Amino acid sequence: MTQEIHPPHREEATEADLAAVAAQLGRTPRGTRAVAHRCPCGNPDVVETTPRLADGTPFPTLFYLTCPRATSAISRLESAGVMKEMSARLAEDEDLAARYRAAHEDYLKRREAIGDVPEIAGVSAGGMPGRVKCLHVHLGHALGAGPGVNPFGDEAAEMIGPWWTDGPCVAPSQSDE
Repeated sequence: MTQEIHPPHREEATEADLAAVAAQLGRTPRGTRAVAHRCPCGNPDVVETTPRLADGTPFPTLFYLTCPRATSAISRLESAGVMKEMSARLAEDEDLAARYRAAHEDYLKRREAIGDVPEIAGVSAGGMPGRVKCLHVHLGHALGAGPGVNPFGDEAAEMIGPWWTDGPCVAPSQSDE
């Protein structure tokens, strides 16, 4: 299945974007510095966060998946045991393991370009590079960085299919409140 997902385009988050993300999450977003990816419906679906929150807490998740429809679809994959199968493949497929390690390095490089946080140095997210722990992180990374960067994020996107076909997950009126 070929998805019609807009290519990544990092842009400053507007007040409307932050309101949409708050409506998606059901709470005020923390540490949002940019929109890392927009859903074809126009809403942010991945935000880029700061590696250290305003209160000083280290925050390793650079790409945060916000769309509740994408999040639900990914949660269904996790419940079905997909992460266990993906982790098992790492031990069997040297090329896949090398691409996954490269995804880990990409994640670290992007986060370190924003800020140095010694407490999380060398720690990416989602179990990288040795196992697959959180598909939400992998889909966020794949969407925020673009295709071909995170192999499991790309696979997850393919597995869940187009989550946006029913229209925006939050209406503009929800994001204006």
